[in-house]
Amino acid sequence: MGSRAIPHEVMLFCSILYNSKDSADQAAAELKKAYGKTAYESQPYPFTYTSYYEKEMGSSLQRIIVAFENLVPRNALPDVKTLTNDIEEKLAIEGKRSVNMDPGILSLENICLATTKPYSHRIYLDKGIWAEVTLMYRKDSYQGLAWTYPDYASPELTNMFNFLRDLYKERSRCRGV
Repeated sequence: MGSRAIPHEVMLFCSILYNSKDSADQAAAELKKAYGKTAYESQPYPFTYTSYYEKEMGSSLQRIIVAFENLVPRNALPDVKTLTNDIEEKLAIEGKRSVNMDPGILSLENICLATTKPYSHRIYLDKGIWAEVTLMYRKDSYQGLAWTYPDYASPELTNMFNFLRDLYKERSRCRGV
């Protein structure tokens, strides 16, 4: 019998879509409590790719991305998504979310997002959570796929994820991964 490859740990990140900086700060603080110090926190990006969240969260939405220093196992996504769902619920105002949190993992080969919505290109993990390969690393950069959300395929986020990949590569080297 051949030996099985043990997957390397990955960089955990979370996109926080928000209508109030206070809500985003509270959400980020909850994540830091659970996952430790951040390796990166983006500047706010205007969220202009869809009006999907406006009815619930209002207009003029912003997004930040936070990535964590501590690497996590690849199978961490169900627990992380469950926690972010709880944070969204905790920060809701009159039953409406003030933040939408999309956790994901970054590896040398791809970016995967966690979701509660099944679809043909998503793989069920556990605890009502599916994973979606959102970006693949090819030709020296992350690249979108047919189903990739336009904002994740944007030059701004692609450049940011390429930067995070370099951070991850360095952290992996330091840990002997």
